[in-house]
Amino acid sequence: MDLWLFRHAVAEDRAQSGWDPDRALTPDGLRRAQAVARGLAALERAIERVISSPYRRALQSARPAAEALGLRVTESDALEPDRDPEEILREVAAEGSHALLVGHQPHLGSLLGLLLAGPRVEIPMKKASIARVSIDGRWSGTLRAYLPPGILETLGEE
Repeated sequence: MDLWLFRHAVAEDRAQSGWDPDRALTPDGLRRAQAVARGLAALERAIERVISSPYRRALQSARPAAEALGLRVTESDALEPDRDPEEILREVAAEGSHALLVGHQPHLGSLLGLLLAGPRVEIPMKKASIARVSIDGRWSGTLRAYLPPGILETLGEE
């Protein structure tokens, strides 16, 4: 099973509601999420599921990716910023499918660290970047690629 971890694109600093889950992508963040989605679709068609945090900015990043891949977005509370990374791993392991997980820092950084180096290790991810990890065993994996947004945008233009 392979997992692709996608950190949402650039979001506004504060939502009008004042509630963090309502923060939206900036206009540039929306543009970048769409460009990254095109690049991911040009590069990788093995993704079978797109799972996103229910937070607005993550969903706004996940929807273009799902559309480009011909899939739909499933929401999971296990991808919220303060959740235990093992929670989403249990969820995707039950399905056993190749999945794109769209979420936040530090959660995705902790998930990436757990898979590559063990518990309590965080490997920060840049906004709108994607890491591909092949799962080798229980909560361990091998990094197959780390793609910053600029590379994905270029791939999407070709």
